[in-house]
Amino acid sequence: SNLSWLGYGCLKQDWTLITVNTIGAALQTLYILAYLYYSPAKRPVLLQSLLLLAVLAAGYGYFTVLIADVRTRLARLGLFCSVFTISMYLSPLADLAKIVRTKSTCCLSFPLTVTTFLASTSWTLYGLQLHDPYITVPNVPGIVTSVMRFWLFWRYPPGRDKPYRPLHA
Repeated sequence: SNLSWLGYGCLKQDWTLITVNTIGAALQTLYILAYLYYSPAKRPVLLQSLLLLAVLAAGYGYFTVLIADVRTRLARLGLFCSVFTISMYLSPLADLAKIVRTKSTCCLSFPLTVTTFLASTSWTLYGLQLHDPYITVPNVPGIVTSVMRFWLFWRYPPGRDKPYRPLHA
């Protein structure tokens, strides 16, 4: 996601997108390397990482070699980034049926919900300021899904399903 948005920012020459997504891509790379280093099953993780790199290289080839017109490239890359971002925002709701069935939000992260809400709201406002639908539109589902998760935390409080147990007894 960061690398795709970085490419979009480079095409638009938007230094906000470039800066934020360069830092994000660097942090994600460090996370992947740390995960790979500490993972007991290195082969599957390495194969998945290599597969994702191959997909990234194919995408780079598609957007740079096969699409010559910069405006068309920007529109298609913007659409690709939008679809990717929407799927990222919708992914925590994959457990929605489980949450409602068990009446427990233990599989949701409240801090992640807060940061998702703040980030998606910030990017939506930034996209509105630039009149860029590729930034604005995919971040609205982030706001909506965050509000849904806030409601789930209110409806099914995390401590309700388990009794409080102090860490040090």
